[in-house]
Amino acid sequence: MLNKQKIGVKMSKIRMNTELRNKLFNKIKHVFENESTQEREDYLQSRETVDTQYKSAFGLASEIVERAYPKEDVATLRHYKKKYGDAVDVVAKDKCFYFAHNEAVDEDNDTVETKSHFDFGLFGKLNGNEHSSDEGRKFAYAYLREDLKAMDLNPDIMAQQDKNNDNPHKTKHMELNDKALGKSSSSRYNSDNDSNGLTKTFNDQFFLDVIGTSYCRSRAIACTQDEYKQLEAWRIAKGQVVATHQTWVDSITKQCDQLKIGLKAYRYLSEAIELATELGIELEESELIRTNSTGLTIYNPKNLADMIKGLKNNKPLTTAQKIEARKQYEASVN
Repeated sequence: MLNKQKIGVKMSKIRMNTELRNKLFNKIKHVFENESTQEREDYLQSRETVDTQYKSAFGLASEIVERAYPKEDVATLRHYKKKYGDAVDVVAKDKCFYFAHNEAVDEDNDTVETKSHFDFGLFGKLNGNEHSSDEGRKFAYAYLREDLKAMDLNPDIMAQQDKNNDNPHKTKHMELNDKALGKSSSSRYNSDNDSNGLTKTFNDQFFLDVIGTSYCRSRAIACTQDEYKQLEAWRIAKGQVVATHQTWVDSITKQCDQLKIGLKAYRYLSEAIELATELGIELEESELIRTNSTGLTIYNPKNLADMIKGLKNNKPLTTAQKIEARKQYEASVN
């Protein structure tokens, strides 16, 4: 008992330093990233939803493509390619398609074509345009987040840097992620064969035989308006993975920003232990020993813990809740 008390007295005087602050920050951030919150659950649910949407959308795309390019025609053209060579090389496998319908009308009641680009690849664009967009990369990182984390990479880099222009730090992590996922570094339109690893494994599920001679066989393939809407629903589901991942990462970033300020303000290790305890985080006694707080008012452990807790599980208010809140406000000022 005497030895334990001596150790407690000795440890209670440990001052914070950069090494301790970094160690504490990383431990608590790890908890933030793995605890069950509304933001995290929304993100995980969006990935389950997109898996279902991918399956149904690709099944529908297969029907549309095979309707436009019957298997018998594909087989015939492949036969002629073997016989005559590249002169009749017009069949290829593709995972991105232009689909269009003519069931919409303009203000003059004239029929108009509704057309969009649908790319089933891991890095496929989400804006209906075949040209470069970071949204596809954001989806890939968010969808395969655990795979990238297991390789000690940062899949959250684009979400963390969402409001920042390109910079060396951001570019470095994006390049590492792309390489790890096997994304082709080629800018050529038909660079899918250059992909490898996880990207190739993902993409290989979604290739179909298409007749044509240009990238994405840019001649639009006819579909119905209802089919088009179903394909759009799949693309929206991909966008939701990006959006919910961004919201979750924003929540963690806000918590970490406050955590950094608090840890910087604390002079003694005991204050950091108190903060962790208030946050419901258990730390090993051999590493961190609890003592009294010196207490800056704003960043004393309990206040900071309450502030951090308020930065997650933020559900939008329902209409009824908004009305009730307004009533309470009006009653308080009358």
